Amino acid sequence: MVKIGILGLTGVLTALLLKEVKPGFPVLISMVTCTLIFYYAVSKLSYVADTVASLQQFIELKDSYLKILLKMVGITYIADFSSSLCKDAGYSAVAGQIEFFGKISVLALSTPVLMALLETINKFLA
Repeated sequence: MVKIGILGLTGVLTALLLKEVKPGFPVLISMVTCTLIFYYAVSKLSYVADTVASLQQFIELKDSYLKILLKMVGITYIADFSSSLCKDAGYSAVAGQIEFFGKISVLALSTPVLMALLETINKFLA
């Protein structure tokens, strides 16, 4: 975490210093900094995937549900990352549309899990 904090602060300070020299550079520096931080975050996802796989041994879950869960997490991270980059570049309308599409994608992806949950509840009530 310290490494990521230093990387973020270095990116921000570099962008602030170059703001007056070249107005276009701060946006590029921000994008590069965000991409590097995102790369480090994605490298941590392998640990999470391994943990979820070991958890699956203790709890009887279908593989498809875990895949859906990991896809949902991926969609939210990518949507948030892309939206933040667009906001930093000054394109708030595009950022809002990316966020909207991410929410709709998660909703569409979660419908099979919701249907399975409703079927399970229906079986208990019948």
